[in-house]
Amino acid sequence: MDMSVDQPKQVTATSTRAVVTGMLFVGLLFFILGFVTWLNGFLVPFLKIVCSLNNFQALWVTFAFYIAYTVMALPSAAVLRRTGYKNGMTLGLAIMGCGALLFIPAAQTTHYGLFLAALFTLATGMTLMQTAINPYIVCLGPRESAAMRISIMGLFNKGAGVVVPLVFSSLMLADIDRFSHTALATLEPAARDAMRATLAQRLVFPYACMAGLLFAIMVFIHFSRLREIPLDAEEGDDVERLGVLQYPQLVLGALALFAYVGVEVIAGDTIGLYGHELGVPNFGVLTSYTMVCMVLGYLIGVVAIPRWLSQQRALLCSGLAGLVFTVGVATGSPHDSGIAQALLGWTGIVPVPNTVMCLALLGLANAMVWPAIWPLALQGLGRHTASGSALLVMAIAGGAVLPLLYGRLSDAVAPREAYWLMLPCYALIFWYAARGHAIRHWR
Repeated sequence: MDMSVDQPKQVTATSTRAVVTGMLFVGLLFFILGFVTWLNGFLVPFLKIVCSLNNFQALWVTFAFYIAYTVMALPSAAVLRRTGYKNGMTLGLAIMGCGALLFIPAAQTTHYGLFLAALFTLATGMTLMQTAINPYIVCLGPRESAAMRISIMGLFNKGAGVVVPLVFSSLMLADIDRFSHTALATLEPAARDAMRATLAQRLVFPYACMAGLLFAIMVFIHFSRLREIPLDAEEGDDVERLGVLQYPQLVLGALALFAYVGVEVIAGDTIGLYGHELGVPNFGVLTSYTMVCMVLGYLIGVVAIPRWLSQQRALLCSGLAGLVFTVGVATGSPHDSGIAQALLGWTGIVPVPNTVMCLALLGLANAMVWPAIWPLALQGLGRHTASGSALLVMAIAGGAVLPLLYGRLSDAVAPREAYWLMLPCYALIFWYAARGHAIRHWR
């Protein structure tokens, strides 16, 4: 009798322990993904100086990085079907380590194309990792608590975005004023090239350390007791997969995600570039402002959804906030810092101009868009759910295309006016929340 009572408790305890252990492992991987992803916000202004680039050229950093998600999504899924989730994670870490190593010859030669190749390689490994860990965290425990686990992973991911600019700015941006455009313009060409080469050498040590850490974690994961989860059965042939296009809520959701990832990357990765244009001190840490706002948004979502706020209403509020803050970025004062003083004055942090603060506040607007669009877009897909998920992952290409378009506009007009590009993107997100997600038939 005692055994019949104790056995379920033991099974439950073992199951709970396995879920918690799995979440700790995957949380570490989400932190790594966030660390590498939000490093781009530092790299854009840094490589602009090192490689003597304009804004459009510098934002090829985001294109090379995010286009890998579209190009490598389907190959990654094919690899995962052969390796399983756990081996897919270790392989993804190995590819990321190779990408980090490529930064060493890139820094030594200051060849921009090699930097872009290194970024694409890093993102290829990350695509494989994303393909493995997102479904893994969903299947790790009960389906009804999957949203909670995803939100916790989001905190790991965006928390890394707070840490990255602080760490790398302290390592890489010491006495950066010596390398400003004005300072370099006064030098002879040979001396100017020597200064840029000296600055580029600062990338060697941190990326060598990153590569070593990635390979170490790869070995750790490979020999860990992280349990394998069976992959879902195949849906059918490629012709069958085209059936996802019959669902308006999915196709429109993919377009909304395309717009969202684009504006998220613009807000996170161009804020340092824009701060550099305005002469903001310590511009390299400005990505942390955006990431802190995103973390706050995640915390609000974890507490408020679904108790006080539905996913659809959360998306509606996000789209509206994005519209308001975009107008603030494009029309606010690049000199007055009243908003930052009102919000951050009590912290002792040096205030930033209103336009920069509104750009950072877009992190708050962006936080709940990704987790809100996914369930709305996949609702009612049934056996097409997996293929629909693949389409949504490919929408990450917005992070490649829209920042590049911003870079072209900022060179053609002005950096602040170019942020008007985000207004139709948030309008699309708002419309999808209000109307688009409910459309079930093409007309």
